[in-house]
Amino acid sequence: MSRKAAKVSIRDVAEEAQVSVATVSNVVRNRKNVSDAVRARVEEAISRLNYLPDRAAMQLREGRNRIIGVLVPSLDNPFFTAIIACLEDCARKEGYDIIVASAGEESQLASSRLKALLSWRPAGMIILPNDDLFADAPFLDATGIPYVVLDRLPHSCSADTVAVENEQAATEAAAYLAGLGHRRILIVATTLSLANIRERCAGIIAFCAKAGLPAPTVLEVGHHAEEGPEALTAMLKGSQAPTAVIALTNSITLGALRCLHQSGCAVPGDVSLVGYDDYAWMRATLPPITAIRQPVEEMGAQAWSRLMNRIAGESTAPMQVRLPCTLAVRGSTAPPKTGKTS
Repeated sequence: MSRKAAKVSIRDVAEEAQVSVATVSNVVRNRKNVSDAVRARVEEAISRLNYLPDRAAMQLREGRNRIIGVLVPSLDNPFFTAIIACLEDCARKEGYDIIVASAGEESQLASSRLKALLSWRPAGMIILPNDDLFADAPFLDATGIPYVVLDRLPHSCSADTVAVENEQAATEAAAYLAGLGHRRILIVATTLSLANIRERCAGIIAFCAKAGLPAPTVLEVGHHAEEGPEALTAMLKGSQAPTAVIALTNSITLGALRCLHQSGCAVPGDVSLVGYDDYAWMRATLPPITAIRQPVEEMGAQAWSRLMNRIAGESTAPMQVRLPCTLAVRGSTAPPKTGKTS
């Protein structure tokens, strides 16, 4: 019976690369005080020996954990996974690891997922709450672990927050459609129980009121409407059907597009469509989708930066960061057909 292969140690890597153990440690932690040539030599030795760093031992020696917990509402939504990818890139550059948990858009599950993440004793947390209540905030505050709230902002928060200018973005989309001549605008939303969705609706409604346009209709369809909500299909029929649709999330954009196609509505010939977020599929459709583009990478970078400052000991009042969105105009929007503006 063969013996189990001996575990490769950090000393083995140091000997193989002809450097000190401290240098190998610096490379593993991605610290910047190692030359490119030495780093390459150490990384080659790590690969050749199949060395796996003992993170637990490293944390014991340092006296602190280099893990960041990330809690998101869902892993089905590409916006959340894009945020995770940005945070993972930031973590790698700073020598941290991230652990991700998803609540599946269920507020009750969010509490257990949060506690599971906290059991790892992370150095900090980045939270995308499931709802405006963020009922776990007091519990999280009591742990003393620094955290940042991202995207979905609760009613009140004692931590740094990072979000986008939702009203500004939605207002710009409504103004663009009005400039094309649209007056009957339909807003398709997930749920008005979320502050960011309410802000987007408020921007459109306020613009229409100020511009003397009819009040837009708001349709709530829930979080999972990629297959095309039946209520939207019904609203696309009749003499008062909308000439333009603004979908307030990426999943709703896909659902709205499916409904329009299934209803025989030409885009943008019959109905113009403005989507939210901006992913490859939106640029690959015919026509490509006009979209409100959130600065996902900057959101992740800002949240990471704020968290690193708090971990380093910054004790100033909570900071609120709001980032602007941009409108990417493409082929899914055009002036309404003659006679359909009123």
